[in-house]
Amino acid sequence: MFTGLVEEIGTMKSISRKGEAMLLSISAKVVTEGIKLGDSISVNGVCLTATSFDASSFTVDVMPQTYRNTNLKDLKPGSRVNLERAMAANGRFGGHIVQGHVDGIGTIVGTSQDQNAVVFQIRPGKSSLLKFIIPKGSIAVDGISLTVVESEGGMFTISIIPHTLAETVLAFKRAGDTVNLECDVLGKYVDHLLKYGRGSGDPGEETGDESGINLPFLAANGFV
Repeated sequence: MFTGLVEEIGTMKSISRKGEAMLLSISAKVVTEGIKLGDSISVNGVCLTATSFDASSFTVDVMPQTYRNTNLKDLKPGSRVNLERAMAANGRFGGHIVQGHVDGIGTIVGTSQDQNAVVFQIRPGKSSLLKFIIPKGSIAVDGISLTVVESEGGMFTISIIPHTLAETVLAFKRAGDTVNLECDVLGKYVDHLLKYGRGSGDPGEETGDESGINLPFLAANGFV
């Protein structure tokens, strides 16, 4: 699990591709401190496993599923990436619950200045994600824990303070660039429970059973 607080910007040293499989070598200084084989590291919001490392770099494998559903496929040698180590159990929880499980890719439609902040307008590639992107709710954009400002018209906006802009790859993003999106996991669990309830059928299959957690249950107990 991650918090969405980026620890450093890494640089792609090399990329080996074989079909939709990739081996990434990434230059880094902070996230390699105390690293062990098999450790999880968030790369642009994608949870990946360190397969080798030295004092100034580490490597990770990217499988076809990850290749197809994230913007890691767009990386080139020299590309910058957001890096964060998995959260320590005794650490401070400064962001929100980020799993590193990307829900989809978004495209930056445009940016604008709002006094000391830069506002990014982003369109998710899958419109189905919009129900999880709510004003004042949390979202991870390229692994950065951010607050949604507005969500309407098939797009949403985020407002970036100077510190976040300077310490993440958003400083290098322009209109047309892609970002990895991970919606708030709490909303996804609620949506799943409401949709499937707790019927007696196979897991993941709608049964029509009115028992369990569903809209009538929530209404009867004062939740909606």
